[in-house]
Amino acid sequence: MAPTSTDLQALAQQIKDWGSELGFAHIGISPASNDAHAQRLSEWLQKDYHGEMAYMAEREQLRASPAELHSGTIRVISARMDYLPDAEDIESILGNPDKAYISRYALGRDYHKLIRKRLSQLAEKISAVAGGSHRAFADSAPVLERGFAEQAGLGWIGKNSMLINSKAGSWFFLGEIYTDIPLPTDPPQETGHCGSCRACLDDCPTGAIVAPYQVDARRCISYLTIELKDSIPEDLRPLMGNRVFGCDDCQLVCPWNKFAQTTTEPDFSPRHQLDNSELINLFLWTEEEFLDNTAGSAIRRIGYQRWLRNLAIGIGNAPPSSAAIHALKSQYPVADEMAREHIDWALARQQDQ
Repeated sequence: MAPTSTDLQALAQQIKDWGSELGFAHIGISPASNDAHAQRLSEWLQKDYHGEMAYMAEREQLRASPAELHSGTIRVISARMDYLPDAEDIESILGNPDKAYISRYALGRDYHKLIRKRLSQLAEKISAVAGGSHRAFADSAPVLERGFAEQAGLGWIGKNSMLINSKAGSWFFLGEIYTDIPLPTDPPQETGHCGSCRACLDDCPTGAIVAPYQVDARRCISYLTIELKDSIPEDLRPLMGNRVFGCDDCQLVCPWNKFAQTTTEPDFSPRHQLDNSELINLFLWTEEEFLDNTAGSAIRRIGYQRWLRNLAIGIGNAPPSSAAIHALKSQYPVADEMAREHIDWALARQQDQ
């Protein structure tokens, strides 16, 4: 017998209750169609704003058609989990050019595994009581996650292209479950809450937010330090300061983040003092130390040579010192050609100042 609307309404509420028990701050449900956001993605790709992220273009159709990714999908369950850790003061780290700034999301354990595991547990609970077919995602497949989350009432997409929640700001991860159960959908939040504010546009260190709601990834520090596999454009290096893995500036200046709460998830707490470390100390890690200290971390995905590349830029932007010059020279033998080019740049900066 097909479930009644009352049954489905009760199931939707049960899903939200289960989600809360699993550590999610907000669960919302939307239709599995998102033409407006699919069109925005297409326009973004046409401008080549994705840079070397070829997978964005190669899998565009799957993002626009959930049922092609998971057969039978008619609803998307979107989940939010807050990640802002109780860490060293952000402004003090960014303001100290000898320190390494690492994006807050990467200070703890890799969120991909944690959130996908929790969403898989939620999907199992749904299957146990209602059957159906479900698949969980956590930035692990071509999903228009911010678009679906916006439709599900988790927030609105701000001028920095991030999802913003009126009660929680933007320091959160998103995850999804594709399902074939015709659950009742949630109303979206009203959009346009950014008003005339342009703090994120004006504060972006590299001018990557080229217009409201448009980010050119090729200039974004998060893209440059994480996604880009080759040399970082020389004209952008001085603008990166001490940001060596990701960038949070557009969130730091967003007025809505005054409502952000620190996470209650222990796995998002900083590890190995990555919230307060000297650039030189991190740069002097051996490859073995890098692998040991980034085990279970999102940082490991860039590999040791890009780690050296990024830190070399930070050191090149730091005040000149004999310690910095010695550190740069000492790692030269273990650096590959790409990393050496950045070490050379940093040495020139250190010696010319």
